[in-house]
Amino acid sequence: MERLQLKQMLTHFLKEDIGFGDVSADAIFGDKRGTAYIIAKQSGVLAGSQVIETGYHLLNEKIHTELFLQEGDWIHSGAVLAQIRGSVNDLLKGERVILNMLQRMTGISTLTHEAVQRLADPSIMICDTRKTTPGLRMLEKYAVKVGGGKNHRFGLSDGVMIKDNHIAACGSIREAVEKARAYVGHMVKIEVEIESEAQLKEAIAAKADVIMFDNCSPAQVKHFKQMTPETILTEASGGITLETLPSYRGTGVDIISLGFLTHSAPSFDFSMNMEFSHKGGTTHVHA
Repeated sequence: MERLQLKQMLTHFLKEDIGFGDVSADAIFGDKRGTAYIIAKQSGVLAGSQVIETGYHLLNEKIHTELFLQEGDWIHSGAVLAQIRGSVNDLLKGERVILNMLQRMTGISTLTHEAVQRLADPSIMICDTRKTTPGLRMLEKYAVKVGGGKNHRFGLSDGVMIKDNHIAACGSIREAVEKARAYVGHMVKIEVEIESEAQLKEAIAAKADVIMFDNCSPAQVKHFKQMTPETILTEASGGITLETLPSYRGTGVDIISLGFLTHSAPSFDFSMNMEFSHKGGTTHVHA
């Protein structure tokens, strides 16, 4: 995860939430110091631990963070992910944004891990899509990788994807591929989306780099893969769910791309517990 972009994103998110100050914490805590613990309330694959240190460092360079787990580790429910010590005001100012990012990213990595396990075919890559939350694409795609998946295009400039609308506008797959190849450089791959055997043959003849089998059954995917030269990568996408993933095992396709990894991942449940030191001892607050 690119650290400069992470800092810029967190700065924007914190400014949005804090506004002109946390009137609750500023009114009550003053210069009080405390310790916060981030606790997992379910089990899954950790993603986004960098957000804790980076986010709190932006708020106050004197805040001390200690992580007890690493990216990609399996978290058990009840596990303590991190201890953060410093100004209570700053601990609370960063709490919601940091937990929101952790919950979103760990939810995605956990769902991706489950998809890989359900498929149980290491010869097939599980990939994400561009169906991400605007502004969070870097974080969400990073979480997919932590969960054991791979990244598809980050944006429209990363590769040519010729879909039904492009084909309809050009009149044929061949013409669409020829126009794309004349426009892009040698480092840019050209992928064609097909739905029928006739379209597959045309995409092969046009020498596409990647062919996507869109909304095809496992039997169709296996048949289309057998027709496709080994020099062309194959991808299955569209309508595939966690429940149907195992049926694509052994089809021979190279990639399965799943939009639900990012657009439908449930947030992971984390909480932050606080300890406050005072003259009479220590007060523990459980969220």
